[in-house]
Order: sequence, then structure tokens, then C-alpha cells
Amino acid sequence: MTPTPIRPKDRDAVIQSLRAGVVPRAGQHLIQVGRKRELETLVTDIDRIADGGSAIRFVIGEYGSGKTFFLNLIRAVAMEKKIVTASADLNPDRRLHATGGQARSLYAELMRNLSTRTKPDGGAMAGIVERFIATAKSEAIAGGKATEAVIREKLELLTEMVNGFDFADVIAAYCRGVEEGNEGLKSDAIRWLRGEFTTKTDARNALGVRTIVDDASFYDQLKLFARFVRLAGYSGFIVCLDELVNLYKLSNTQARNANYEQILRILNDSLQGNAVGLGFILGGTPEFLMDTRRGLYSYPALQSRLTENTFAQAGLVDYSGPVVRLSSLAQEDFYVLLTKLRNVYAYGDPAKSLLPDEGIVPFMEHCAKRIGDSYFRTPRTTITAFINLLAVLEQNTAADWRSLVGALEIAADQGGIADAEVDEDDELASFKL
Repeated sequence: MTPTPIRPKDRDAVIQSLRAGVVPRAGQHLIQVGRKRELETLVTDIDRIADGGSAIRFVIGEYGSGKTFFLNLIRAVAMEKKIVTASADLNPDRRLHATGGQARSLYAELMRNLSTRTKPDGGAMAGIVERFIATAKSEAIAGGKATEAVIREKLELLTEMVNGFDFADVIAAYCRGVEEGNEGLKSDAIRWLRGEFTTKTDARNALGVRTIVDDASFYDQLKLFARFVRLAGYSGFIVCLDELVNLYKLSNTQARNANYEQILRILNDSLQGNAVGLGFILGGTPEFLMDTRRGLYSYPALQSRLTENTFAQAGLVDYSGPVVRLSSLAQEDFYVLLTKLRNVYAYGDPAKSLLPDEGIVPFMEHCAKRIGDSYFRTPRTTITAFINLLAVLEQNTAADWRSLVGALEIAADQGGIADAEVDEDDELASFKL
């Protein structure tokens, strides 16, 4: 079978990201291994959302275990199924519930990262609105009606929702901007849709609407937008939120509980099917979920809904609940992962491989000996070390992989390599050859 070459652009995007300890935004399929059941579970959710249903999943794993990679992979699968996705990381300035603009800031970040199959890197808002308007124009021409009248007709269903009337006005304003060639009007409409207006006065002066997306309407606006993307011809809307551990770190109990209450509201809507075509994938650590003092389990209503199936023990699993724990990679999976990394580094050409098959096993043995079983559960450090090894072999053609891996063993025995750790801030631990 002829090997498939990998473009330098795709290769560099993957290698540079992994070496820096961050998840590549593209090319995940080149290095995906294992976690088949977890993927199948999330793909089932995607199909449910495309059918007009709703879903929510809490993806739980240790720091460096691959949560962000998993979320990005699911986003890529969703976009292939004509679903609009939005992603953001929570931080002190971006929360699910707030009174100082942090929830609006999270909404604005989600809308900036809005992605579709044709715009996978974000910035898809204008394209989605124009697709909706193009459909409305076609229907208007066929029915002999005005375009704005058709738009109002199509958006009539949304007017019963929070901000629904103003949402329809903003879409109509964008349509007028297109017909009149008014770029300013189009820009203001997109700003409103992205939640970038901070005062109602500015929004009224620019678009004649009386509301804006604010902290209080954060979740309602997401439900509204999910309905809109379906009217625009997409299958649904998935929101991916990572680093929810930042809610766990909130020192103010009242603020933390207010955010957990928002999660409860989203969870209830999703499980009851009240959010049409809308899904949430939330990434967090085991402490964020299970800590009974500050985690989700500290909120009784959430603990009762998220407690895992007590019958799923002794190797038995249950993926039907809202919580999906990322399983550790098996040794075989890890071997395949390093083989794929070697292939990506060589641009997909086996003839350019810098490390033979027999070199991968000694490297894994070193990692297992030095780091222990955590190198399966949190593979980030080992992946970076492997890429560092390939980089040295690439730039020093006279170097022998046996001596490099052997030097690792000697240095480890002498305490020359510091223990690899992943700190609470999810920074990449140093692991140098």
C-alpha cells in the first residue's frame, strides 16, 4: 500500500503544537489512537443533536490526559456532520454565571471561535448569517415576496424566546446592509450577534434594538442561536468548554455555587430535551467533579445527577451517563501513537523515518521505568520527549538512537533527569533529552 504523504503545513502544525505541550488545532486524525468507546459515545450524541435533540457530557481526566485533544477531535467530527461548533476555555474573566461581564465575555469568546466545516478555525458568524439570508432570498424570489418579509417569517419561531425579537431585527439589519452595501451596518449586526456590545445605548444607536447579550442572557442566547443555525441549514450547535477547573478554584462560595447552578440548569435542559439541537461538552479534572467541598459534588442536585453507576465496577463500564472518564491508553495504543508521531515527523514517508521500530520499545521502557504508569494516563510529557528525540536525530545525522536512549537511562539512574510532573496550572512539565 502506497503511503499517504503529509503536507509540510499539516506536519508542522501537529509537531510544533505537541512539542510546545499544546493541542494541535488541525491534524488530530493523524495521531488519534484508542478511546474507541468514548468516541462512539460522543458520536451518538452528535447524531442526537443533528436530529433536533440535546446532549451534555462531562469529559473528565487528569491534567495532560488528553481532554483538550479529545474535545478538539469531537469538534472536528461534529463539523463533518454539518454541525456548528463553538469552543472556549474558562478563566477568571470567563465564567458561566457572573454579574461583572464575565459570562458575556465567555459568550463573546465562543462566538469568535464559531466554526463550521468551511471555516474550521473560527470566525464563521458572518458566513452562517449570509447562508440564512441567501436561503431567504431564494424563497422570496420564488414566492414573489420581499426578502425581509421572508426573514421575519422564518424567524417568527424565535420571537417567543429571550431576546428573540431583537435577534430577528439584527438579522434583518444585516440583510439591509447587504442590499445597501452598508458595511458599517453589517459590522454592527455581527458585533451584536457576537455579544460585543457592552451597553444597550450603543446597541440602540447602531441597530435600533433595546437589548444586548449580557451576563443574565448568556445561556438563553446560546439556545436561541442553536435554533437559528438549524434555520440556516446546519444540523445543530455544539458548545465545547474546557478548563472548568477554574470554577472549582473560585474562592467565593456564592460565585462558585451560582456557576454550578447554571450548570444544573444546562444539565436539566439537556437531559429533558428542552434545548433543540444544542449540545455541551465540558472538560474538567476529577477534583472539579468529585470534591465534595468545592467541586460539582458539593452541590447536592448535581451530585445526585452525576454520581456514577455503582454497578459499573470490576472492568464493567457504562457510557450512558453524563460523565465520560478518559481511560488510560493501553501500552499497545501508546506504541501505535509513537509510531504515528514518527510517521508525521517523516511527512508520511517511511523512508524518512528517523527511528526504527526497535527504537520505540526501549524508549517506552525508559518512560515506564522513570515516570511509572502515569505516562499512560498523562501522556503529554512522554510525547514531548519523543519529539525532542526525533528533533535531535534529525539535526544530528551522525547521532545513533541507541546511544541517545542509553544516555537517558544512565542520566535517569544518576538522577540527572528531574521527575516529570504536570502542575495544577496545566503547564507542560520539562522533560529534556
